[in-house]
Amino acid sequence: MSSLYDRHKAVIPDWIALYYRDPIEITHGEGRHVWDAEGRKYLDFFGGILTTMTAHALPEVTKAVAEQAGRIIHSSTLYLNRPMVELAERVAGLSGIPDARVFFTTSGTEANDAALLLATTYRRSNQILAMRNSYHGRSFSTIGITGNRAWSPTGLSPLQTLYVHGGVRGRGPYAGLTDERFVEACVADLEDMLGQTRAGVAALIAEPIQGVGGFTSPPDGLYAAFRRVLDRHGILWISDEVQTGWGRTGEHFWGWQAHGQAGPPDILTFAKGIGNGMSIGGVVARAEVMNCLDANSISTFGGSPITMAAGLANLSYLLEHDLQGNARRVGGLLIERVRAAAAGVAEVREVRGRGLMIGIELTEPGTDRANPDAATAVLEAARENGLLIGKGGGHNTSTLRIAPPLSLTVAEAEEGAAILEQALGSL
Repeated sequence: MSSLYDRHKAVIPDWIALYYRDPIEITHGEGRHVWDAEGRKYLDFFGGILTTMTAHALPEVTKAVAEQAGRIIHSSTLYLNRPMVELAERVAGLSGIPDARVFFTTSGTEANDAALLLATTYRRSNQILAMRNSYHGRSFSTIGITGNRAWSPTGLSPLQTLYVHGGVRGRGPYAGLTDERFVEACVADLEDMLGQTRAGVAALIAEPIQGVGGFTSPPDGLYAAFRRVLDRHGILWISDEVQTGWGRTGEHFWGWQAHGQAGPPDILTFAKGIGNGMSIGGVVARAEVMNCLDANSISTFGGSPITMAAGLANLSYLLEHDLQGNARRVGGLLIERVRAAAAGVAEVREVRGRGLMIGIELTEPGTDRANPDAATAVLEAARENGLLIGKGGGHNTSTLRIAPPLSLTVAEAEEGAAILEQALGSL
C-alpha cells in the first residue's frame, strides 16, 4: 500500500509545502502537545501556524462545538445567527474601534481581502501602501500587497501597491539608526512616497509584527507616526492582526496598541487564534467604512454557528484565564532562555520578538547572508528531539518561528528551550 506521503504527492499541488524530510501526520493533541501517526509525542511550539492559540483539545471549546453541532451546524448570514451576533459584540468591544461593525470570514486571507474591498471602495482608489517584507494571504488581491518574494507567485494584481520602509528594524538602509531616527527616516520615506503618487491612496496595510516575514517589527510608535501622516491625506490604516491579535504579544491585546498614540486603526483584521483551530477570520471597521458597500453581499460560511460557538468559548477561556498575562510572563522567560541558548552559536544573527512570538534569524557566520540550510537543519533536529517549531523570514526563509499556545507552562518553556539549545548546538 502506498504511504500517505505518496498519496499526498499524487493528488495535492506541488506548491503545498510540507515540513521535514519525512513529513509527519499529526493525529491528535492535548494541551501543548501533539502526537503523530506512529505514536511519537511532540511539544508544539508552532500551534498550527499560530492557530491553536489556547490549547489542543481544550474541553471548553470541544464542548461548545459538540453542543452547537447537535443543534444546527450551518444556516448562512441570510438568517439571524445568535452566536455570530454575540461574538461580534465581544470583538467590537475589544477592538478599540469606535462604533465598530464586524464581518466574519473563514480565514485571514479572506479577512484582508475584505478589508481591501472596503478601503478601495471607501476611498475610490486602487492604490495601497504596504510594508516591505510583509505577508497578507494567498488570494489574488492579497498576494498583490505581499512584500515577500517567497510568497508572491505572480506580479499581476488589481491593485497598485507601493512599499514603504519600516517593518524590519535590523536590516535595510536605516538599520544603523537609533529608534528615534529610524522612525523619522521611515516617516520621511512615507511622505516622499505619497509625493510621488497620483493622489488618493486608499490605505496602508501593516502587520504590527510581521509573521511570515520572521517576527520582525519596527520600534513602538512607528505606525502612530505614520497615522498622523495618513490622516492628513485621508488615507485609512488597516492593522493586520491575524498573527498578533488576542494577547499573543503579551504586552498588548492587539499589536496596534504598541502604536496607539494616534488612536486605533480604521480597519482591523483578525483570524487564526480566535478559533483555536476552527476556521474563523474577520474584519472590524468603524460603521461609515464598513457600510460603504452599496451592493448586496453575504457570507455562506463566514459566521457559521459552529465556528462562532468555538470562538465564543475560546475567547471566554482566554480572557478568564488571563492568557495574555501568561504570554507576557512565560514568553519573557522563554525569550531569555532562547537568547542564552543562542549566545554561542555563530549562525544566530538575532533573537527577537515579544510575548509568545519569538524569532531566531540564522545567517552564514559573520555575514548578513541568509542561511536557509541552517534553519532547516535546526527544524529537523528539534523535531527529532520532540519539538515542533516553524520557519519564515523575508530573506530566504532563514528565521525559526516559535509561537506556542498561550497556555504554555514554565516547565514546558524550559523543556522547549533545552531542546532548542541542543538543536542549535547541532549546527
